[in-house]
Amino acid sequence: MDSQDLCFLSANELARRLRARDLSAQEVMEAHLAQIARVNPHVNAVCTLAAAEAQAGAKSADQALAGGETPGPLHGLPVVIKDLAETAGIRTTYGSRVYESYVPEVDALIVDRMKRAGAIVVGKTNTPEFGAGAQTFNAVFGETCNPYDPRKTCGGSSGGSAVALATGMAPLASGSDLGGSLRNPAAFCNVVGFRPSIGRVPAWPTVFGWSSLSVQGPMARSVADAALLLSVMAGPDTRVPTGLREPGASFRAPLERDFRGVRIAWSRDLGLYPVDRRVTAACEAQRGVFAELGAELEEGEPDFRGADATFQTLRAWLFAGKHGEDWRRHRKLLKDTLVWNIEKGLALSGEEVAKAEAARTELFARVQGFFESYEFLVLPATSVPAFPIEERYVTEINGQQLETYIDWLGVTYAITLPGLPAISVPCGFTEDGLPVGLQIVGRYGADFAVLQLAHAFEQATRFGERRPALAKGKESGDVC
Repeated sequence: MDSQDLCFLSANELARRLRARDLSAQEVMEAHLAQIARVNPHVNAVCTLAAAEAQAGAKSADQALAGGETPGPLHGLPVVIKDLAETAGIRTTYGSRVYESYVPEVDALIVDRMKRAGAIVVGKTNTPEFGAGAQTFNAVFGETCNPYDPRKTCGGSSGGSAVALATGMAPLASGSDLGGSLRNPAAFCNVVGFRPSIGRVPAWPTVFGWSSLSVQGPMARSVADAALLLSVMAGPDTRVPTGLREPGASFRAPLERDFRGVRIAWSRDLGLYPVDRRVTAACEAQRGVFAELGAELEEGEPDFRGADATFQTLRAWLFAGKHGEDWRRHRKLLKDTLVWNIEKGLALSGEEVAKAEAARTELFARVQGFFESYEFLVLPATSVPAFPIEERYVTEINGQQLETYIDWLGVTYAITLPGLPAISVPCGFTEDGLPVGLQIVGRYGADFAVLQLAHAFEQATRFGERRPALAKGKESGDVC
């Protein structure tokens, strides 16, 4: 098999062949390292490469299998880790000059779980500073380019992970999501990003063990591969107080399901947010897929009144709590939008935070009532297609001016507030070839059902099989 073809095998297929010893972990690793060497200079997705460690890990994986050890579900698979998750012995910068030389001694829980399942960490993927903003650039590593057009952004904040997947540099990647950081770059890069229900994937170590806005989750080139990675990431941990009790292995069950008679709500904009006409057109073109699946599709959305002020307040409070000390010691090293967000949080009163928490509780109740009538909500995964990389954030959509650097993320951060599972799945392309993602949202805790509907949509449309030219061997003159 050609090494580039090998790099675009699904994670499930690679895992099957590795267990059967049709492929060796060393062979798979060398193919992916070669792909990184060829493609990464054009996109700048992998910011810290751990080639020697990965090669040693692949050799150990082959020896373990030859010695009769039972392989884990991710045995021998190369994985990349977003540079917000700590990796023992591998630099973790959080995209910030404050931590550009930091090397952790302990793995984050999701990294430890992936390793215990047999995965081999190849390197870290680029992210905006502390994951702030859905455009992947920072003062340590620079910008990460969209693989379908290097002049455009890849989104963020899990941008490096999305690009690494789209270009065949790894079959699986970790990501995280506060206001859309798994869903946004997945949509911009034609891959899959899944935000699990709050508590599905426990986070450790963490400053705020009770926090319920940000989550970690899987990214992949297919829904089935995302489910495979989730099966390893998910499951309770005694150090994490908010974890759901269901074991992660349940996500390795077959995704096929009959959707006849299932009620689905279709929304263009949640009734609140401007959405670029190109995104609307691509999503509207796929409405018929749900009818073909036998589902009952109706227009509608939950009542998200107050979502903007609530999210802005709770996000600012979180940023002040997590990064306030960095602001006090290293303010001049932080990007301006991050400084603004931290300072907004530091200026909040206790009453303002309490009111935001109460408003979030009311919003959750309204959303829960809506999902008594519908099993799913479907809407765009982004408000715009990928935009020029020199634009740090979107300031206008359809003539409507936006005030802050996160206003353009309303269609994803509104979904964050009630803690619902949501996935971005490839949904087509604009006339100039930029990917568009569809967001499928389910009831709280119904993560597997969301994966099932996304899988059915994916199998019916096959948009995720379209690769960027530079990943297929056609060199780009643009270097990120």
